Formats: sequence, structure tokens, C-alpha cells
Amino acid sequence: MLLSLAFLALGHLGAVVAQTTVSVSATASHAIPTTLWGQMFEDISSGDGGLYAELLQNRAFQQVQPGSSGALNAWSAVNGAQISVVADTTPLSSAIPNSLNVVVPTGRTGAVGVSNSGYFGIKVTAGTRYAASFNYRFTTAFSGSLTATVSLQSSSGQVLASSTVALSGSQTRFARQSVVLTPSRSASDTNNKFVVTVDGAAASGRTIRFALFSLFPPTFKNRPNGLREDVAEALQEMGPKFFRFPGGNNVVCPNIITSRQFTLIFFFTGGILLVLLTIQTANPEMCRSQKGQTVAQRWQWNNTVGPLENRPGRVGDWGYINTDGLGLFEYLQWCEDVGMEAIMAIWSGFALGGTSVAPNQLGPFIQQAADQINFVIGDPTRSAPAALRSSLGHPAPFKLNHVEVGNEDFFAASTYQGRWSAIVQALQTQFPNITWFFQNAFFYDSFVVCLENSIIARTALNRLPSAIARRYTLLRGTYAFACHKLLGALLKLIFLQGEYAAISTNAGDIFGTPADGRLVFPTMASSSGEACFMTGLERNSDIVFAASYAPLLNHVANSQWTPNLVSFDSANVYRSTSFYVQKLFAQNRGDSYLPSTLPSRNGSLHWSVARSGTNGIIIKARSFPVLRSLTSKLTCTPHLQKIQVANAGSSTQTLTFSLPFNTVSSTGTLQLLTGASTASNTPDTPSAVTPRNSTITTGKTFSYQAQAFSVGVITLTGQ
Repeated sequence: MLLSLAFLALGHLGAVVAQTTVSVSATASHAIPTTLWGQMFEDISSGDGGLYAELLQNRAFQQVQPGSSGALNAWSAVNGAQISVVADTTPLSSAIPNSLNVVVPTGRTGAVGVSNSGYFGIKVTAGTRYAASFNYRFTTAFSGSLTATVSLQSSSGQVLASSTVALSGSQTRFARQSVVLTPSRSASDTNNKFVVTVDGAAASGRTIRFALFSLFPPTFKNRPNGLREDVAEALQEMGPKFFRFPGGNNVVCPNIITSRQFTLIFFFTGGILLVLLTIQTANPEMCRSQKGQTVAQRWQWNNTVGPLENRPGRVGDWGYINTDGLGLFEYLQWCEDVGMEAIMAIWSGFALGGTSVAPNQLGPFIQQAADQINFVIGDPTRSAPAALRSSLGHPAPFKLNHVEVGNEDFFAASTYQGRWSAIVQALQTQFPNITWFFQNAFFYDSFVVCLENSIIARTALNRLPSAIARRYTLLRGTYAFACHKLLGALLKLIFLQGEYAAISTNAGDIFGTPADGRLVFPTMASSSGEACFMTGLERNSDIVFAASYAPLLNHVANSQWTPNLVSFDSANVYRSTSFYVQKLFAQNRGDSYLPSTLPSRNGSLHWSVARSGTNGIIIKARSFPVLRSLTSKLTCTPHLQKIQVANAGSSTQTLTFSLPFNTVSSTGTLQLLTGASTASNTPDTPSAVTPRNSTITTGKTFSYQAQAFSVGVITLTGQ
């Protein structure tokens, strides 16, 4: 995981500014990219059991050791059934070699079988249609059949929905059965289970093998094998314009946090470099002990597409098994359904287990990358991967302009330049319209931009005040953009802020426990601090191409990282304070930047101004206790003006705006997100802080009192 990490300062720099007037120019200096705000996902807490709608955990016994207790994760025997996971001699497929062996003991009566508890619970809602299926076979054929009952039950055994199917005794190779379960009543909680049973007396002494169970509720946009509706709707609500996948760490390694590392990502196309400025922590020695850190265990696109029985899954990079039901095709559909640009990663020839493939041995992996890209944008009449895409119901190419080569290759920086060069030189002829991402290391006082094997620039950053650097780590990313203006002029650099978040209040131990200051959920203090950072991204959007908060998701029962943007459990979705900040910025992005000035020099003030259309404005302003500073951003739409203000400080600040328009309405509407510094949206208090609407007085010149720890959007008319 790449993160620009922030901790909230307790110290003070400079005096509080009681009132500030910002004068805005009517002449724009640069356009703001439509891709400025988006999302990044690397299958962390989580794809399976989260964004992916499948309700059954361990549905196909993928990547487990037969006979081990862990192989039965989420599964339980019903009424004395003898169950185990076995390596089947007649498997469902080569990709799904394991099956669930169920022996019905002789003399047993009543319903006998198995149950699955889901991903820490199963939500059961009256009237909802749940599509259930499984594959079965008998180890020994017999005449006749058995009746299997498929049901949803409460923890007390109350049947909420059920259906029956016949299991033919002659079936010694796997056959699929499916039913639709429609509960007549809703469960009182999520402690429910999916149950498959047979009559014990009728099945006495028989052995049944099961493979690839499934239970799906209705999905986002009703996509087959699709996304969980409420989670996907929350992410769509934010208004993202790009989606970076499959990682992040899901391309290479888990995030084992023990030491600090600073990283840049660059892309090259037609002389343009795109840079991702980040702060990373990991320990490759610890990574080597993790499964999945070999060439063979890397994420491979071809193992994530097509029928589910052809997807073997893999040990994921965040500590849980990925079924890869959420695969490349599903990611692309998600981008298409929401209207996001895809930023897709391909493997770069490096695994954190310590393996780095030599450039002259990359041929098979380059071909796999070419096939991956062809699956997305290729011609079905000329490309087998594109023909596969067409067979899945999408003959037209998806949209793809950006490809990232690898992830966090600073662990093998000495070989990355050669590998990147070999990969891109081989692919850019086939795909001339693709923009290719490049990565390199960033250090405190200097960085190196590399193109192929030659160093083309080394430029020292302006040193930040040491107190700022100590107290607010995120500023190393935020204020570096101001320094990078020099590089932008020299090298035509364009930056992508791939991941950022405020995560701790403790400068001395930013990765510690909650007792040490680590945030479990975003707070108004952290979220308004992120808003400060985001105004800097907007202000410098001539060189900032895109930015995304990370991590995106958090299953509260199985989290690998805190804090996160959107949390959820098996029943509910929890929008954080940072979610609402992201939504406010994404839904009020401007088209062009308007320079602005202060009446006098003040080192504690920072601001940005932008325009959407020709006659309206959005002002984004912020203040926070580290710098006691202010940032504003103005954007315009025809006859509609929006002013967005963020205050991460502990006291109210008065802002006076002087707008360069002939007429401005006398009143406007304020959307305000505010709360105590520690206020947080959690499962216990899911709506502690949400935006509220009110009417305020406006005009060509007007003042606004920004409450402590607040982000607001003022909408008014003008021309």
C-alpha cells in the first residue's frame, strides 16, 4: 500500500488569523482535470465479503489444505454429519480441485448436512430473492435420488426461506443445482446461516461431495456475479472519476509495517511523466515469510475471468484468500457502470518474496500483460483475449488509457528501470495510445526521475520548516507539490496522488495502536485535515492529474488497516467523515483555476481558486492548527456559484470573499459538515456527522464564519 500518511498536530505555528479577505482574479490560469478525484482498490478488507456480493465464505475451498481445520472455515456440520475438505479425484475443474466430503452416518435420522455462516454473518431480508447454487456428486452410484433441502436459517434454527432439489444417485461427476430462496420474514440480526441438508434415514451411510457453493443477493445494476448493492452505491455516491486496480499491494505484496520508505510513481507518454508522491512502510524480510510472494502466486488476469469454476483464487496480499470472483471483467464493468477511468496495473517482474525476473527473461510475462490489455481493449477478430471478452457479453472494448507497470518496486529499485524499459518497449508499439506508469524512490531532500536506464533530472526540494515536517507528515506530500512546480516547468511533470489519509494523532508512532493515537475511524479533525490537503491538490491541478484516498473499504469484523473511507458489516454501510469530504470535493470539482491574492503577505495562509463554466464559483478554504493557515478554491458553473470552505482548526475563522462578477445573489445555500474534533461515524454512531443544509447571506463581497473542524459548500447564483 502506498500512502501519504498524516498525523494531526497538537502544536501551534503562528497566530490565529481572525479575518482574511481573498481577492479572486477572473482570468483562469489552467484547466482542472476531470480525473482529479477517484478511488483506489487493492482487495483490502475487502473484495470477498465486501465489494463482491457473494455471501458464502470459503465457498469453493480454494487455496486451502485438505484435511486441515482451516479448510472448513465458515462451515459446520449439521446433525452429526462427518465433513472434511478433500482433494477430489474427480474434481469440478483443475482450478477447483477441492471439494467438501459429507458422510451421512448410518442410523442417523432427521436433516443431516452442512451450514455456512457467511462473511461474519448473512443479512436476510423478507421478499429479497437470493440465488443459491452448488455442485454435487456421489462417490458411489446408486439407483434413485435424494432430496436436498436448501435453506436460510436463523441462529436458533428458525427457517427463513427454503427450497428443495433432487440429487440423482447416478451422478458420480459434478452436476450443478440451483434454487431461488425468498424469505417470508426478515431476520432480527445477521447471525444467520446457509444450510444444505438431506434426510438422514434416506441417505444413511452415503457420501456426497459438494463443490463451489454460492449465494447471491440482488447485485449493483443487476450484474451477474456482481457487486454488493449497498457498498457499490455508497462508492458511486461519492462521484469518483477514476478507479485504480487491482493494486496497490494486490499486485505484489502485503503491507508489513516496520520501517519507512518514500516513493514516487511516474508514467511516460509522449514526453509526459506522471508522478505519484507517497510515503510507504514495509519490511521485505517479513514479506518473504508470507504466502503469495512468489512469481507463481502473483495476481494473474486470466485466472480472474470466465466461469467461476475456472478461477483458482489465490492467497491474497492482505491476509485472506481471494476467490477472484471479483476479477478483471467485474472491475471493468464497475468502471463502466459508474463512469470511471480505469487505471490498471500489470505485473512488473518482481515479487516481494525476493524474486526479480531479469529483463531478458520477461518475455512470457510481457505476453501475459499484452493479453491482459487486449482483453480490455483488443479486437475480438484479431485477439483471443478480446474474443474471450466478447464471449462474456462485451464485444466492444472497454475504455483504458492508463496502465501502471508494477507496484512498490522500490524494494528492487536496482532492477526496476531495466524491467520497466523492457516491458514498455515491448508493449508501446502494440498499444500506442496507452500511458505507462513508472515508479521510483523519493527521499527527504531530493528525488530522481528515471526514463528507461538514464537519469534525466535530479532536483533538490525546497526544505520544509522542520516543525512542519515533524508535526504533519502529510505536508511532505502537500507542500512538495509547490516545490514540484519547478520540476513541472523543467520536465513537464504531472502528478498522481495515488493514496493518502490522515491516520494518527501521534507523531512518534503513527502506525501504533488506538491507545497510541492510531485512528480506528476518520474523525472531523482528520477529515478536515485531509480537506486541507485536497485544496492543495486542486490549487496545483495543473500538475496534479488525479488523487485518491486509501484504503477504500473496511469490513469492521475483519479489518487489515485503519482508518478507512467506507466501513461496513454484513448488514450495513457506514460512511465516514472522510467519505463526505471526498463527496463534497468530487461533486464540486471546477473546470479551471483562478489565481487569487491576499492584501498583504502572510506565511500562514494558503488557498486555491477555480472556475466551472463561466459565471459561477466554488471556493474551497481551509485552516488547521499546525499552520494556522487558510486555503480557498473557487469554481464556476453558468449562473451557479459554489463556495467550499474547510476549517481544520479548533476555533471559528472569518473569511471574506471578493468575487470578480457583475452580479451575485444576495442569498445562498450552505452544505456544512462539522462536528467536534473527535466526532466520528462508527457502527455505533453511523450518522454522528453528516452534511446539513441552510441559507446564508452572500453577495459580490461577503463574509463567512467557518466553524471549527468543518467543511462547507456554499451555492449561489451570479454572472
